Amino acid sequence: MSATEKELFPAGKVIIIAEAGVNHNGDYGRAVEMVAAAAEAGADYVKFQTAVPELVISTVAPKAEYQKETTGAEESQLEMCRKIHLRLDDYAPLAAECDRRGIRFMSTPFDLRSIDCLAPLGMDFWKIPSGEITNLPYLRKIGALRQPVILSTGMSELPEVEAALRVLEQAGTPRRMVGLLHCNTQYPTPMRDVNLRAMEALRSLGAGTVGYSDHTVGIEVPVAAVALGAGIIEKHFTLDKTLPGPDHRASLDPAELAAMVKAIRNIEQALGSPDKRVSTSERPNIEVARKSIVAARDIAAGELLTEENITVKRPGGGVSPMLWDSVVGTRAVRDFPYDHLITLE
Repeated sequence: MSATEKELFPAGKVIIIAEAGVNHNGDYGRAVEMVAAAAEAGADYVKFQTAVPELVISTVAPKAEYQKETTGAEESQLEMCRKIHLRLDDYAPLAAECDRRGIRFMSTPFDLRSIDCLAPLGMDFWKIPSGEITNLPYLRKIGALRQPVILSTGMSELPEVEAALRVLEQAGTPRRMVGLLHCNTQYPTPMRDVNLRAMEALRSLGAGTVGYSDHTVGIEVPVAAVALGAGIIEKHFTLDKTLPGPDHRASLDPAELAAMVKAIRNIEQALGSPDKRVSTSERPNIEVARKSIVAARDIAAGELLTEENITVKRPGGGVSPMLWDSVVGTRAVRDFPYDHLITLE
């Protein structure tokens, strides 16, 4: 990767990953359409999932309950995944399509052969899914590439995340090159289980940045994560929520994806800096909204200024009411008609 380590996770710039995943249902043409939709929405990356199902799932592996609800309980997890994954030789042309559309390509490998498939494609980041956080051979192979990593932490406790980081480090990838994503691996995630404040715990591990991979319905939670300091947001999207498949129900449609990107960019700007200062846009309103010391009635030159003959009113720009105690007891330097600003010289 050409970027320096400092540029991997630039401060104030949220990396937005549009997670296509397997929502193409194994249809390369639909995957290309998803690249176009993600680019149109303004995402930084469109991410897929790369797997040789037989190397990932045993013949006796059950489906998750949400998978049974969305795809039926009759077929096995392996049978389901065989239907919804692209071929390994689809990913190189898919990456080229991303380049053509002006959006960066990513894909999550789920097995060692898939890592080899993706390695020549020049991805900016290797994405490690939550389910591989305890897969030692897999982590070692990714770490040995010595390239930037984004690690999802669903279904894990903090010591497990630390253990995975150590494996990556020992293999050759320092934790400053790793972005950690807080995540809840339920599709969709109930609001009560989101726990965005867990990002604070992940920050204690000293990784390059902390972000959030979202599986809730809607866009408010990822936007809230940005407000809490997430440097990366990953969110599933689909072209059609009614399509068969395990992840469509917890995904955004293209219009919602575009709305999320816009909201994140707005919050990104709104966060600003830790400094408390007057902004350029509000500065002209200081004189309009603040107040000055003014004459409460006609005051003659030399007359004593008292709490009875002066008061505080708009506009600002005159003597600040914060100087009230210094003004009371002095004498008028000239005539002051009713409601006019008091001056001290």
